[in-house]
Formats: sequence, C-alpha cells, structure tokens
Amino acid sequence: MWSSGLLIIALLLTVECMEVGLNTLNKAATTRGMSNFVFIFYSNALALFFLLPSTFIYHSRIKPCRKLYFSMFCRMFLLALLSCSVQILLYFGIEYSNPTLASAMTDLVPAFTFLIALIAGMEKLGLKVKSSMAKFIGTITLLIGALLMTFYRGPPIFSNKSKFSKSFHQLLITTKSNWIIGGFLLGAANFLLALLYIVQAWIINDFPEEFMVTTVTCGLVTIMSAVVGLFAERNPSSWRLKPDLELITICYAAILMVFLRSLIYVWALKKKGPVFVVMVKPLGMVAAVILGVTFLGDVLHVGNVIGGTIIAFGFYSVMWGKAKEEICVEDIGMDSGSATTTVPLLSRQSDSA
Repeated sequence: MWSSGLLIIALLLTVECMEVGLNTLNKAATTRGMSNFVFIFYSNALALFFLLPSTFIYHSRIKPCRKLYFSMFCRMFLLALLSCSVQILLYFGIEYSNPTLASAMTDLVPAFTFLIALIAGMEKLGLKVKSSMAKFIGTITLLIGALLMTFYRGPPIFSNKSKFSKSFHQLLITTKSNWIIGGFLLGAANFLLALLYIVQAWIINDFPEEFMVTTVTCGLVTIMSAVVGLFAERNPSSWRLKPDLELITICYAAILMVFLRSLIYVWALKKKGPVFVVMVKPLGMVAAVILGVTFLGDVLHVGNVIGGTIIAFGFYSVMWGKAKEEICVEDIGMDSGSATTTVPLLSRQSDSA
C-alpha cells in the first residue's frame, strides 16, 4: 500500500514538472512566432489521433460503453467550450507574463471551486466549523496572494547571468509583455478551470465513462479551436508546421499532456481521491521558478516569493479544510449509513471517478 502511494506521488510530481515544461516550451515557441490558436488546434487534433484508437480498444475489449444520450452530449459540449476557453486564456496569459506566474495561479483553482460550489449550494459555510472556516480563510488568502503576484513584483533577488539565458531574455523583452494583463488572463483561465471541474463532476456522476468523455470533449475542442483559429489567425504561413520548436511543443502537449496526463489523473483519482491529487500543485510553482530563471532568463523578484508563499499557505488551508470535512463525512456515514446527501463536491467526484 505504501509503495503504491509513493508511485502515485512520483507520477503526480512528474505531471507537475511536465506541465511546467509545457508552459516553458509554449513561452519559448510563441516568442519565436508560434500562434497560440494554431498550437491549440494542432495539439488537440494530435491528441485525438491517439485517443480515438485507445477508446475504441478499451470499450470493445475491456469495458462496453453505455449509450450516449443527446442531453449528455450537450453537457460535453459545455465542457469542451470551457476547455477551449481555458486553453486560449492560459496560453495568452503565459505569452503576456511567464510560466512562473501561470504555475502560481493554478493554486487558485481550489478557491474558485469552493466559491462556485458555495454559490451553487454544493457547499455549506459554517462559521463555527473549523473545516469550513479553514476553506473560507484559505480562499481569501489565495486571492490576496494572486493579486500580490499580479500587481507587485518588487526588487529583484536573483537572475541567471549565463550566455544562454541572456540571449533568450533579449528575445523575450522584444515581444509583447504586460504582467497585469497576463495575470488577469491567467486568473480568468483558472476560474473557468474550476467551473470546468464542476461540470466534469456533473458529467462523470451520471456518465462514468472516462475514455468516452475525454475523447468526445477533445474532438469538440479540436473543432472549436479550428473555427476560432481560422477567424483569428488569417496568415496561411502560421498554419504550416516546421520541424522546429513549434512542432516539438505541439507533440509534447498532445502526447504527454492531453493524452498521458489524463490517464495518470484518472488512475490517481480512483486510487487516492482528488484531495490527494491536488496536494502536489504548489510544487509546480517551485519547478516553474527554477525553469524560468534557468532557461528563460526570468528574474526572481520579491513579489514572486511573497505572493507564492501566501498562495501556498492559502492553498493548504483550503485542502486541510476539505480533508477534515471528508473525514467527518466518512465518520457520519459509518455511524448512520446514510451520509450520501451531505458528501461534498470533491468527494462525490472521487467516488464517481
């Protein structure tokens, strides 16, 4: 059991490093002329190329798929719309800022998820309950940390003086950069990502077919990104792929992120649940800082350290509250045998995964 837990942690940490690597590659590729609209279309189309045969083999040889009704397809359409919007906002946010801020902003997802679930009536806010107060305080702390990282950079602490980082930094400063715009785009992307998780839980609860949901959603995202890209990117030369950094970034995103990451997350969710899975998220910020300073020539500022520390504190406060809440629900369920109506959102998502 312990070795299985270590394996899951190792895989999740690998996924976090892969995500930071993708953000770094995307930043590097866009500074060299890659269009984000083209990147999103090709990466999803290539991922669909791998998902289609995998889904067919899985449902034909391992587990038959239940019937897909039109109402469920409409939910998947909404999920794909959110996914496409998240990708557009995320990568343009990285283009205007850097991978470090993007990784820090992902810690906002639990806070946004809690706020949306609270408004939708999926969560209860009890001011006299420790777990509920921890989630509320953590949510406010996360928002403060994100605003601090967006609006305050402060004096520099460290910068990489190597020839490679200097030359790359010169390339970066010639491109469009606006820290505040990038922060708002990344914040909006993570808000929609939190909404995406709620819609995904809504779908999985009624249609627990992970392969089919992933494949249909990826296909719809491919179509949506193609339509948006054709309107937004009119230059035909932007759609021609060359065997350079752009092609490497697209293959990386399609194979390692859209395809492989989905399988790892599904397996980890089934084994340990969503609270365990997202616990490693703040470590992605550490990897982003190291990669950004080492390879992109980013300068480590005081605002990065202070804001990142506040975000990490708020994140773990929210997660502590969720963990305590789930323990209480399990105890009540063991005593009464009827706690299904009070199970919080993340627990329901874990059970249905």
